[in-house]
Amino acid sequence: MSASKTDPPTAQAGASSPGIGTALPIRSDFRVFRAMGTRWMDNDVYGHVNNVVYYSYFDTAVNGWLLEATAMDIRALPAIGVVAETSCRFLKSISFPDALQLGLRCERLGRRSVVYGIGVFRGPETDPVAVGRFVHVYVDALSRKAVDIPDVVRAAVQRFLV
Repeated sequence: MSASKTDPPTAQAGASSPGIGTALPIRSDFRVFRAMGTRWMDNDVYGHVNNVVYYSYFDTAVNGWLLEATAMDIRALPAIGVVAETSCRFLKSISFPDALQLGLRCERLGRRSVVYGIGVFRGPETDPVAVGRFVHVYVDALSRKAVDIPDVVRAAVQRFLV
């Protein structure tokens, strides 16, 4: 029997991408978690967190983790990570005042870029409410030309490669 358009996707372990038709990651597929609460202003007229807000959650989770994992202000590095790509697959509705856990994992570590996989979980739930992808490309802070990932960032990311 095939699922109807209103049936939610089923979470399955082992996915590497949140694309349509792929298996979805579950909580245990992530090694790092960041707590985040929804805010009153995140809800839209339909009573749930608006789609654009998820990208703010992603940015905050990745950069907050980088600040902690490197034990330094990443904004002061000579090379900075700029967002080159983001995507999100929405699975379940969330709203204020949900407490969230954003799971992070590294899906690819290149010479000049990092691809993060992100799972958004409501509290301790096993299945995600959303899954996303967040790509940092490193550029020189002044010229904005692509450069190698700073060693301190690379070392932090290597600690949690998938």
